[in-house]
Amino acid sequence: MKQSLQLKLGQQLTMTPQLQQAIRLLQLSTLDLQQEIHDFLESNPLLELDDNEQLITDTSSIEQDKSNNEEKTTSSEEDRVDSEWTDSIPSELTIDSNWDDTFQNAASASDSPSYDGEFDFDSRNSATEDLQDHLIWQLNLTPMSERDLEIAYSIVECVQPDGYLSITLDELFDALSDTLDDLEMDELVAVQHRLQRFDPVGCCSQDLRESLLIQLEAFTEHPLYRSTVLVVDQYLALLGSRDYAQLSRKTKLKEQALSEVITLIQQLNPRPGAAIDSGDTDYVIPDVTVKKRNGVWQVELNNDALPPVKINETYSAMVETASSEDVSYIKNSLQEAKWFIKSLQSRNETLLKVASCIVSKQIEFFEIGEEAMKPMVLHDVAEEVGMHESTISRVTTQKYMHTPRGIFELKYFFSSHVNTASGGECSSTAIRAMIKKLVAEEPAKKPLSDNKLASILADQGIQVARRTVAKYREAMNIPPSNERKRLI
Repeated sequence: MKQSLQLKLGQQLTMTPQLQQAIRLLQLSTLDLQQEIHDFLESNPLLELDDNEQLITDTSSIEQDKSNNEEKTTSSEEDRVDSEWTDSIPSELTIDSNWDDTFQNAASASDSPSYDGEFDFDSRNSATEDLQDHLIWQLNLTPMSERDLEIAYSIVECVQPDGYLSITLDELFDALSDTLDDLEMDELVAVQHRLQRFDPVGCCSQDLRESLLIQLEAFTEHPLYRSTVLVVDQYLALLGSRDYAQLSRKTKLKEQALSEVITLIQQLNPRPGAAIDSGDTDYVIPDVTVKKRNGVWQVELNNDALPPVKINETYSAMVETASSEDVSYIKNSLQEAKWFIKSLQSRNETLLKVASCIVSKQIEFFEIGEEAMKPMVLHDVAEEVGMHESTISRVTTQKYMHTPRGIFELKYFFSSHVNTASGGECSSTAIRAMIKKLVAEEPAKKPLSDNKLASILADQGIQVARRTVAKYREAMNIPPSNERKRLI
C-alpha cells in the first residue's frame, strides 16, 4: 500500500464546553434544572444562593392594537454577569441525532428541594399506599380468627388495582385447600363478603355485577331499590348496550322510572379500587406566566421556581491572597460559576423570547378560547425569533405556561392545519374544541354521529373527513354516538 499526503477542506461544528452546558440547561425542565443548580452549588464553592436578588427579572408585554390588530413585544433590560464570555446558543443546532452521545450525564428527573422554606419532604418522597395496603390496614383492625385471616390475606393478594379479583373463587379455593384442612366454599364466600364491605365498598368482587350489587346496599331506602337491583342483576348487558326500549319492556318500567334507575346506577363506581390512587404525583411548575393587565398581555418568567445564585465574593477575593496551588483551583471554579450563571441567563432569555412569540401569535386563544387557536408549527416561531427549529423544540419541551385558562405545555400551542372552504386555515386544536362543543350540546336521546359532525363542520367551512372526526373524537376520549345515547 502506497502512503501519501492529502489536503482536504471541510466544515465541522465544534461546540465549546460552555456552549454544551448552555444547550443542556435549555432542554431541562424546571424540576430537573432545580436539581442541576443544587448539584452545582454543592460542587462549586464559588457559587452561592442569593437571598437578596433574583436570578433574572424579565417581563415581556404583548399589546394588541385595536385599530390594525398588530401585536408588539417589549422586553425589559437584563443584567449581565460576565461580559467576557459572549458566546450564546447558535441559531442552528444539528446535533439532535447524537444528543445522547454528546451528553451522557444529563441530569435525571428527581424530586428537587424547594427554596422557599416550605419543602414538604414527606408528601413527595413517602411511599404511596396502594389498594392492597389499604385493605390489609382495615383487615388488621377487624377481629377474625386465624383461619379466616389466612383466607382474607389470600383474597387480598388476588385483588387488582381496579378492585376486582384476578382469579375466580374456584381457583382460589383449590389453592387454599392445599394449606387449610377441611376448607369449604362457604367459608371462603363468607370472608369475601366481609372484605367486600371494606372501604372502598365493592372491592374483592369477581365481576362488575357483583360489585354494583354490593354498592347498592347503601340505597336500600330508595323507592326504586328493588328495580335497580333487578336491572343490575339480570339486565346489565342491555344497560351497557343502551337498548333502553328492550330494557323498559323486560323490566316493565316506564321511561321516567327507568331514567331514575339509570341515574342511581351512575352514582356507583364501576372500578371501586380506583378510589385508592397509588400513582405517584406529577408536579408541574410553570416556567412562564401570562397575565392581562390594563388590556395588555404580559409574559413573565416564573423566577420563584428557581433559586437565585451569585458569585461568592469572599472566595473570589481570595485569588489575590491565596497560594499558587489554590489560585488555579479558585480561578477555574470562578470561571465555571460565571459560565453557569451565563448559561442560566441564556436559557431564560431564550425561553422568554419563545414564550412571547407564542403569545403574540395566539392572542385570540387567550381572548376567546380553544376554538380560536391558530395553526402554528415550530418553523413559524423559529423564523420569528431567528433560531433553529431544534432549539425551539428543546425550549418548548417540558416547559409550561400559566395562563388565565390553565397551565399548558408550550408544545400545546403548536398544531397542524386544515384548509377551509374560504381558502384559509383552521387549527386542529380548534377543530377538536368545536367537536367537543357540538357533542356537549347534542340531543341526549339522539347523539351526533361522526358523519353528522363532519357535515356540521363542513357547513361552517371546515372540510374534514369522517375518519378525521373519529380520530379527533377518540383522542379526546369521547365515546361513539351509540354509547353516548341517554334517556335524559
